[in-house]
Amino acid sequence: MRSRCLCQICTCGRHHCPHGNTRIYENSGVPYPTTEYLEKYPMYGNVLPPQSLKPKQEFRACCAKMEGITTFKSDYRPYEIVKQPCHVPEEYKPKLGEIDLGTTYKRDFNSYKMQPVAIARPLERQQVKKGKLDTVPTYKDDYRAWDIQKSELYKLEETYHPPTVKFGNSTTFQDDYVPQEIKPRQSFKPSFVVRRSAMPFNGDTSHRLDYVPHQLEFKFAKPKEVYKPSNQPFEDLTTHRNDFQGLVGETVKMCKPTCNRVTQNAQFEGSTEFRESFQPWEIPPPIVKKVPEYVPPTGTMQLSSTSHLDYVPYQANRVVPIRPVSHRRNGNFPFQGKSTTKEDFPAWESCRPGIIKRHQQIPNPSGKFDGLSTFRSHYVPHELIPTKSCKPLNVAVRSSIPFDDVTMYSIEYTPKKQEICPASYPSPPGYIFENTNSQGHKFFQEISTAVKAF
Repeated sequence: MRSRCLCQICTCGRHHCPHGNTRIYENSGVPYPTTEYLEKYPMYGNVLPPQSLKPKQEFRACCAKMEGITTFKSDYRPYEIVKQPCHVPEEYKPKLGEIDLGTTYKRDFNSYKMQPVAIARPLERQQVKKGKLDTVPTYKDDYRAWDIQKSELYKLEETYHPPTVKFGNSTTFQDDYVPQEIKPRQSFKPSFVVRRSAMPFNGDTSHRLDYVPHQLEFKFAKPKEVYKPSNQPFEDLTTHRNDFQGLVGETVKMCKPTCNRVTQNAQFEGSTEFRESFQPWEIPPPIVKKVPEYVPPTGTMQLSSTSHLDYVPYQANRVVPIRPVSHRRNGNFPFQGKSTTKEDFPAWESCRPGIIKRHQQIPNPSGKFDGLSTFRSHYVPHELIPTKSCKPLNVAVRSSIPFDDVTMYSIEYTPKKQEICPASYPSPPGYIFENTNSQGHKFFQEISTAVKAF
């Protein structure tokens, strides 16, 4: 015998066991466990909920007929569109006489002559000093040169004698590295000559060798059903046309005000508020300071400056250099520019390898160029055949055969019996109530059916 909970018996997923108290009150001995919230806020009795004042969603059919006139149709009626007259400009006629190019700026602000500004710099005072200037500096006066005698050399003079015998000692480079003749390297670059094989081309591939052709199975072709047009004419009357026929009513008066254009024949006045408020007034000319007339000085100009007067040229002795005399060895023997490297590695004649040019396989054309390309020579013009349009004609097809409303869903659909969830009953059929645990789950015991013996 197996016991199952109400949550396990339910097959629709909408039935659950009512959960009761938690486990902390299971063995406490308190028949009705209460909390602080339940003590402060007791539960009210059977109080009916307030009635909702929300209107019920019911369709209220209108008894009168519905008019097919909208506010847009009733308020705005079509009116005649009058083409607005275009402004035709008058022909330009030049005015006779000369054009007055004067402006308000030239009229109000007259130009006046400007004079150069007088220089306010004070005159330069020339101070002429009399007497001779001592030009000896303090360095020459305090630090005077004294006579120093040159010390004699105690080194013995040795004259260089070049050796007459050749230097016979060999170097490690000469002993270890023997000069060898340079040979040109062999080029491993492949040649550009096309090698043609005498054997025929083997076009067999793994796909061609391994592929086994199989015969295709016969494809079942479903016979095409013949279309049977309907004999009855098509009813194009919709529910909207049938229910809303429209009523004839009075035309609504137009509330739009009339547009009256205001035209004036008077001439436009060019005066503005600025011109009326601010009138031009006379501006007095600015006061110009009178500059005295320049009077050139009399007599000749002295071209002597303070440098010419104070610094008189004098004769000075040339400074003797303190650089020591260089003792060069003047040898008449020739310079020997030979070395071991030049003697052991003399320069040899080397020829640069020439450029390897490939022979031209295609000969150059000898005749005159015809100007005929391969496209022009091989191209054959054909007549352009227009593509046939496969678009169906926009014509309503009427058939006398009745409409076949048989579908695959209506043929293959099998209605199923709606099962009732066993947990929806107070006592589920086939189960006996056993007990309720501390968490509130109701357990039912399954009734075993006895098997009758033959």
